[in-house]
Amino acid sequence: MSCSNLNKIVLASGNPGKIREIQAMLEDRPIVPQSAFNVQECEETGFTFIENAILKARNAALHCRLPAIADDSGLVVDALHGAPGVISARYAGVLASDRDNLNKLLQALEGVPMQLRTARFICVLVFLEHAEDPCPLIAQGVWEGLILDHAVGENGFGYDPVFWVPDQNCTSAELPALVKNSLSHRGQALRHLTSLIKTNPGI
Repeated sequence: MSCSNLNKIVLASGNPGKIREIQAMLEDRPIVPQSAFNVQECEETGFTFIENAILKARNAALHCRLPAIADDSGLVVDALHGAPGVISARYAGVLASDRDNLNKLLQALEGVPMQLRTARFICVLVFLEHAEDPCPLIAQGVWEGLILDHAVGENGFGYDPVFWVPDQNCTSAELPALVKNSLSHRGQALRHLTSLIKTNPGI
């Protein structure tokens, strides 16, 4: 695929769900995944969500010569001093499944009372006009909750089945997709980022 159309924005992900979400909010800007350009994912060497999101956006912008959007997200648990944090997707190992990560989390929290199992999902989204953009647009979303001691619900993915949403009286995995997207960390960050893009002159 050609990278010549500067109206496009490359997404530093091949996740079709993320592509749909972002495209729905940026109707006039075609969103294409970096996999369409055979761009390999970069190594996430940052210590923060912001660092990793910038690394991924810069890698996509560099190889496609297009504006780029990238996200980095994860679960932060207070009783675990912020773990799993930036390694949420590989908490139980590089090749770990969602179930592996979830089981490790529950084991780490064994014996911790519910009132101390406070946690939050965090998502950072970054937009770069080009690979050397010195002023990236950065948006962050935070979704507060608690970690249950067992999985409940069939929707979502990752840690959703154990992430209790107090004001909904259910887990993230029990929420309908539209409700989840209206509340979630990624939904918050995406709305903020699209607002920044649309109101930023010259983008």
